[in-house]
Amino acid sequence: YPQFDPDNTGYISTEKFRSLLQRHGSELDPHKLEVLLALADSNSEGKICYQDFVNLMSNKRSNSFRQAILQGNRRLCSKALLEETGLSLSQRLIRHVAYETLPREIDRKWYYDSYTCCPPPWFMITITIVAFFLYNGVVLDRFVLQVTHPLYLKNSLVYHPQLRAQAWRYLTYIFMHAGIEHLGLNVVLQLLVGVPLEMVHGAARISFVYIAGVVAGSLAVSVADMTAPVVGSSGGVYALVSAHLANIVMNWSGMKCQFKLLRMAVALICMSFEFGRAVWLRFHPSAYPPCPHPSFMAHLGGVVVGITLGVIILRNYEQRLQDQSLWWIFLSIYLIFVLFAVFWNIFAYSLLDLKLPPPP
Repeated sequence: YPQFDPDNTGYISTEKFRSLLQRHGSELDPHKLEVLLALADSNSEGKICYQDFVNLMSNKRSNSFRQAILQGNRRLCSKALLEETGLSLSQRLIRHVAYETLPREIDRKWYYDSYTCCPPPWFMITITIVAFFLYNGVVLDRFVLQVTHPLYLKNSLVYHPQLRAQAWRYLTYIFMHAGIEHLGLNVVLQLLVGVPLEMVHGAARISFVYIAGVVAGSLAVSVADMTAPVVGSSGGVYALVSAHLANIVMNWSGMKCQFKLLRMAVALICMSFEFGRAVWLRFHPSAYPPCPHPSFMAHLGGVVVGITLGVIILRNYEQRLQDQSLWWIFLSIYLIFVLFAVFWNIFAYSLLDLKLPPPP
């Protein structure tokens, strides 16, 4: 508008901006008005970029606006989101998810205002239904293949050291599980942690963390436990859970989720139980000697991905990852590991002259 920016600089003074808010504030959503006031309060230069205002009103916050809110002395005028009453069941669910995953009140309110459940958290739900139930139940006519079942290794999904040249096995091993308890714990952790994270951070980020954990898990087995097969989605599940738990610890004072200490303890107990079972099973006498039981190294690969790449992805809510130097450092380390593991799989097995179990 020329009357507010006669020189066409793209900026408006904070005084004029405040007068506009006072004049038209009743027409705006209360939460959006609050963030606009925070934008005015945090600006120390006495002017506000028009593009920041446009991005805010169109639900697209720029990095400059994010930094202004982070560094400025903002004033949150209204009551906290947790204190609001009269919310519907769906609104209470969205509010609960916001407090479970986000450490800052302004981010919680922003998420609460902008979340439309479109698209829904399709990735975690789809990967759970297809990988854990549809394939096992329809194709194999049973929901879980025990490690003593004759079809346990005789399928095209399990990662097997003799069949490591079949690249799809580094991903498809998540479709198989070594027992009902293995399947049950992974499903519970995946849905309870993965679905809320996807609701907040989107399918692209969560699927990247999950798949990166899956790939790191199978590659870790091929490097550190070279003679063992691997099944189960623990690499991806542990990547998500460890990233979430690490963010809670790093932002402990800001996290307002109920019973956070108890919830962390339960998650750690479940993960420890499942990991301990995997270690025990790995060294237990195999039902199909000389092929050993599945390796537990995929769990550790997922944890490492979670506390590196996962932490960066989940910490930077609605910020562009390509602007984060730490993100590029961890991504480079991950890609170097993948490249190293590929060459390891090509050359190390023959150089070490290992005695591998026969192909299934």
